[in-house]
Amino acid sequence: MSPTETASNTKREIEVEVPAEQVTRETENLIQKYQKLARLPGFRRGHVPASVIRQRFSEDIKSEVVEALVPRYFRQETEKRGMIPVSQPRVTDLHVHDGEPLRFKASFEVMPEIKVEGYKELRAEKPVVAVTDEEVEEALNHLREQRATFEAVEGRALADGDFAQVSLDGQPKEGGSADAKPVHMDEVLVEIAGKNTMPEFTENLRGANAGDERSFDVTYPEDSSDKRLAGKTFVYTVKVHSLKEKHLPELNDGFAKELGEFQDLQEVRTRIRAGMEEERKHNAEREAKDKLVAELVKRNDFAVPEALVDRQVDVRLERGLRALAAQGMKQEDLKKMDLNRLRAGQQEQAAQEVKATLLLDKIAEEEKIEVSDAEIDREIEALATQSKQAAEAIRARLTREGALDRIRNRIRNEKTLDFLYRQSA
Repeated sequence: MSPTETASNTKREIEVEVPAEQVTRETENLIQKYQKLARLPGFRRGHVPASVIRQRFSEDIKSEVVEALVPRYFRQETEKRGMIPVSQPRVTDLHVHDGEPLRFKASFEVMPEIKVEGYKELRAEKPVVAVTDEEVEEALNHLREQRATFEAVEGRALADGDFAQVSLDGQPKEGGSADAKPVHMDEVLVEIAGKNTMPEFTENLRGANAGDERSFDVTYPEDSSDKRLAGKTFVYTVKVHSLKEKHLPELNDGFAKELGEFQDLQEVRTRIRAGMEEERKHNAEREAKDKLVAELVKRNDFAVPEALVDRQVDVRLERGLRALAAQGMKQEDLKKMDLNRLRAGQQEQAAQEVKATLLLDKIAEEEKIEVSDAEIDREIEALATQSKQAAEAIRARLTREGALDRIRNRIRNEKTLDFLYRQSA
């Protein structure tokens, strides 16, 4: 084998030569296999002469020789040279003839040489997390709203602050958006003059009585949270079934006990404050860590293998498409999306994420940060609890999918980021 190599950043190209005797040996082995299996007119199975096999299946045998030897000798040569390919090789200049060495060129990408610098000098802000009494009371009132009751009222018309229990049917207005779909809902509560109630509903239902039916147009703003309605006009027919008043529970120790295992209202407030402080601390820490990683990438610029960026683009796209599907986007609409444009828009961020991962890997090596089997076990137990499956079944599936190493790498990166955050104080 007499390879040559060219290099440019993360790209490599090597020339590989497989000895003629190895090509001949592989060819003879394949001919023997074909002799055992081939069925040709005029010959008993297993008794077809080698010369006939060689003539009849020449191209098939040549293809199988290439499929068997090229990956094997490519792997041997990269291992010999200490290269770790991160992409599938692109094979060119393939030369394969009977009695001659098999020659080919292979282009591929390797992991870049990374010398991480400046990470010990990184500094992160440690903001003071505070929760005001007003915020605690607001959260407590939200719990109170969740436990509100609604009592039917008779003998009067709807007024501000009342709730109308209605059925509604909304049809897109003629001449409007072509993609607008009809809206139909039963047993809906509409708050008259509520802060989240469209003004048209308040204006047309105020003063109505149980049994009344009202028809009116509603035009939704372009920035409506429901994208199916945004910027569209609907003609609504609304039937009022009943009038209801909202009653909030008293804020007292009895209310606290109804919420769970609380002795009094003060304990509820204490728990609310602690939860809000913990959430804000977590968010502040995540933001600080993101800034640390961004600064780390900024201080250490290096070429990133295109293959790794492409894989990260795939991860980001899959994550984004799953989110859109979870939000209700239909499969036919997902299929209409311009994936090439979406991929192009993900390239830069994906490259930054790959750089960050490689740098964290390098820091983990230098700081000897490892992941124990016990940490993997805890992760599997958490996944089992979340999915309500047996831990053994989760472990078996992750092993089959080759996902345990990915989990180990993720935990290792998280531990490395925790190390950076702690030492940045």
